[in-house]
Amino acid sequence: MKKSISTSPFKLTGEQREHLLSIIDTHKDTKGAVMPILQEAQDMFGYLPKEVQEIVAERLNIPLEEVYGVSTFYSQFSLTPKGKYNISVCLGTACYVKGADKIIKKVSELLKIEPETCTKDGKFSLTACRCIGACGLAPVMTVNDDVYGRLKPEDVEGILAKYK
Repeated sequence: MKKSISTSPFKLTGEQREHLLSIIDTHKDTKGAVMPILQEAQDMFGYLPKEVQEIVAERLNIPLEEVYGVSTFYSQFSLTPKGKYNISVCLGTACYVKGADKIIKKVSELLKIEPETCTKDGKFSLTACRCIGACGLAPVMTVNDDVYGRLKPEDVEGILAKYK
């Protein structure tokens, strides 16, 4: 699934900008600096907005495409904001064969959001991920660090109710 850059407004404060610049300056002379910079930036903002990627590229004097390439290649990075409760549905082979597509469809339907988006109130976000290593529990869904396995679409509403 292709990652898309969030179109929601992002506001970078002066203090955040200064902190981001100090992160970049700490790593800029290190080989492979983009990766640790993006990791720290994501820790700071919760995701990697386009504006942050632009600052990284400009400060490192590299093309934005290079920063975007790293941001989209590694699954640990997100270009969209995450909700208080990030729901991740595994779409790896074992999960998909056992009906993960129906699970993600049910979550989308109940929360009225698509994968890689967040509810307007910021409470829930939905992510389609690849194998999480719990194939014996397929299909698997996580809500933050809570793991739910051997799911059926009718289980989803009860699970979400725990977080509302």
